[in-house]
Amino acid sequence: MKIICIGRNYSEHAKELGNEAPKEPLFFLKPDSAILPKRVPFYIPEFTKDLHFEVELLVKINRVGKHIEERFANTYYDKIGLGIDFTARDIQQECKTKGLPWEKAKAFDGSAVIGKEFIDKSEFESVQNIQFSLNKNGEQVQLGNSNDMIFSIDRIVSYVSQFFTLKIGDIIYTGTPAGVGPVKIGDWLEGFIGEKQLISLAIK
Repeated sequence: MKIICIGRNYSEHAKELGNEAPKEPLFFLKPDSAILPKRVPFYIPEFTKDLHFEVELLVKINRVGKHIEERFANTYYDKIGLGIDFTARDIQQECKTKGLPWEKAKAFDGSAVIGKEFIDKSEFESVQNIQFSLNKNGEQVQLGNSNDMIFSIDRIVSYVSQFFTLKIGDIIYTGTPAGVGPVKIGDWLEGFIGEKQLISLAIK
């Protein structure tokens, strides 16, 4: 399986990191070893001093597809989930400053948190109106809605499929809203789609 992550897909998040909004979807990959096992706390890696959370809606691919037309993209996924893309912000900034790839800041072991279940998309009135949020130690730190995406889910699926064959089980992280920030040992993160809690995670 592939984990495909879309960057800068919410204007306010791009602004908070000092980045321009992209003209086309920006994406990078995480290996399957990045998935944090279920019911396991997240241990902050020793190589970073500035680890950030980024809550995101996830899409699970259910059909093999290549060069998918956007109008048909909705038939290539049927479930929506929630995840956290952990980022070693200090490592990422160092790599960007040097013009180097920054996978080691994004794709390390445990950096891809996936919520406890996926929700059938038929349960939503529209996949372009899904509210989601993240709490840290009981206080809301991120609040987003898929309606605010720069590139819609269908646009993302279509675009990515021009470069990679999408396969059953592949997961797409669709981007994070504003409000990203650091975590430290002892923090507790809770992620929600609407009122439904899908992530409950201790930081060690």
